Amino acid sequence: MVIKKTKSLCPECLEVIDAEVYEEHDKIMIKKECKEHGEFDSVYWTNDHLYHEALDSNHKGQGVDNPQTAVLNECPLSCGLCPEHESHTVLGIIDVTNRCNLRCPVCFANAAVTGYLYEPSYDEIKEMLLNLKSNEPVAAPAIQFSGGEPTIRKDIVELVKLAKEMEFSHTQIATNGIKLAKDPELAGKLKEAGLNTIYLQFDGVTEEPYIETRGKNLLPLKLEAIENCRASKLGIVLVPTLVKGINDHQIGDIIRFAVDNIEIIRGVNFQPVSFAGRTSAEEMEKQRITLPDFEKAVEKQTNSKIKVKDFYPASSVVPISEFIEALEGSPQVTITCHPHCGAATYIFVEDGEIIPINRFINVDRFFNLLSDSSDDIKEGGRIGKAKVMARSLKELPKTVNPLKTPKSIEIKKILFNVFKDKSYSSLGNFHYKTLLIACMHFMDPWNFDKDRVRRCVIHYAVPDGRIIPFCSMNALYREDIERKHSIPLKKD
Repeated sequence: MVIKKTKSLCPECLEVIDAEVYEEHDKIMIKKECKEHGEFDSVYWTNDHLYHEALDSNHKGQGVDNPQTAVLNECPLSCGLCPEHESHTVLGIIDVTNRCNLRCPVCFANAAVTGYLYEPSYDEIKEMLLNLKSNEPVAAPAIQFSGGEPTIRKDIVELVKLAKEMEFSHTQIATNGIKLAKDPELAGKLKEAGLNTIYLQFDGVTEEPYIETRGKNLLPLKLEAIENCRASKLGIVLVPTLVKGINDHQIGDIIRFAVDNIEIIRGVNFQPVSFAGRTSAEEMEKQRITLPDFEKAVEKQTNSKIKVKDFYPASSVVPISEFIEALEGSPQVTITCHPHCGAATYIFVEDGEIIPINRFINVDRFFNLLSDSSDDIKEGGRIGKAKVMARSLKELPKTVNPLKTPKSIEIKKILFNVFKDKSYSSLGNFHYKTLLIACMHFMDPWNFDKDRVRRCVIHYAVPDGRIIPFCSMNALYREDIERKHSIPLKKD
């Protein structure tokens, strides 16, 4: 049964072609045909029920009021952001170098093997940060310095300082951790400069996944990097690249590792491998992991301490932003990504035991309360903001089951502070007591779906002034941009 028609990419020539997303044998598939390279039929989601259930969080955004490019071609050939893009930037990414101290087969950035150096100057990076800040009506709130390996840059600490001075509320570095392990002072310097989070590549708790995906046993260096961050109280998010048959059996072990180190690890963001860059497509279907595969693996490998039903689409939190927007009367950062882009849950840890947030908070009732309150405020006249706020705070405790709430968590106080005072520090206190367990399934040419990329909230800023959605960047634009703004490497 055909669910929808969309646009996709030919995996061979990357031309934009018509595609159908359809349901068959309890799976969701995507089918397309290139006139030159034939038909492609690939897995989109491995569970039709979860696919349709996620659509309950289908919140369309408004894009930006000041797009950088015009619509000259069909999506995604006018990225930059174009007027047809339907979400604003929630996380901006800047690749600060394509140099790397590894040669990873799964690297979508194709780092270190291109034969040229792509490394924007400090001033160019400043312009890219300004570009992200100029988004209207909502400026990009968070920035990630990526690469290549960003810690290779001698001025990485200065770049973090720059982002802090430009008032990005959250700054992080995506890193393999090698420099953090070998230079015990680096974590402290980054922390002092204003860095919020280390986004640490972490593929498993034994040596085998690293040998397979990174070419060497990096686990001792990962552990050393974590200890150096712990000493500097620099928070970490673990980022495992999942490949079926290589490390998908360690999903539960990675979560347990994060639980055991919750005082420094803020979350785990699993990323199923995207088949682009240097990754061969020959084993694509055999190695493909979709969001339902991930959620089922979590349930099995945690002995149902975290269940499939505990996960929500990343876009499910939109009612929180809409409620604050209604109260403040001004646009807010809103995660309006496509509901099939990612899923997440928060877990609390008490006496070593995992307690997902929806075991003691009725998440659906909580979101409905905020949505109803937002609607009442927007209607105006019938009920004032103060009355709506008073009613909301009165109803808020009814969304919490006090008998199942972890004893060490003052969840009611946290929720009251976040929504009554709209306190960023209160939200920070919430994060310090929880672990975010998330999975972002970035697209590649085989499962590329125009509907998803138009809703992307993770965007690359590039030297020519464009802001490009994540999956478009890595499927279509990266090589041309890097070549245009690079210099050839000298041959030995």
